[in-house]
Amino acid sequence: MNIGQAARHSGLSAKMIRYYESIGLLKAAHRSDSGYRLYQDDDLHTLAFIKRSRDLGFSLEEVAQLLTLWQDRARASADVKALAHQHIDDLNRRIEELSGLRDTLQHLVSHCNGDERPDCPILKDLASGGGCH
Repeated sequence: MNIGQAARHSGLSAKMIRYYESIGLLKAAHRSDSGYRLYQDDDLHTLAFIKRSRDLGFSLEEVAQLLTLWQDRARASADVKALAHQHIDDLNRRIEELSGLRDTLQHLVSHCNGDERPDCPILKDLASGGGCH
């Protein structure tokens, strides 16, 4: 199938497919006599794997590691589990950071009168670099 069909089938854009190919996540596509990329079923499985991994928040580097593990039938599942645990730890750290940001912004919003006056603790905090609450 051509890149447009592969894009529709995988839920990825043709641009993303070309990008994944350019960085080596997807092997170089076969080409037709006229130079068009042609994708096989195994390419679609790889694209589905990449998309699902990205949907779960794995970085491109982590996706590359997961692909290597997926393609290595002699791998230990412990290696996959360790990578997933590392990703969970990263997600938890990011959730904690986002929760802190939300709480700070909520605090600022709750102290803003939101009326016609120009005084605004939100803008004051932004202008001070976060020193005022």
